[in-house]
Amino acid sequence: MRTYKLTAFEKTGELITEESFTAENDSQAKEKGQALLEEKSLLEKTHRVVSPEGKLVLFHS
Repeated sequence: MRTYKLTAFEKTGELITEESFTAENDSQAKEKGQALLEEKSLLEKTHRVVSPEGKLVLFHS
């Protein structure tokens, strides 16, 4: 399992949430990230999911 980081921001740059989660690969991490954002009603906020290597797996501005 690999550890990914999910971060969501307000348009002002204020941090809303930052949390880590594990996934087998980037594809699974993207799905888990989207599910977490949906659960927290943050899909329309600026957000990103980053891999352990710093690769953007999911991004929305």
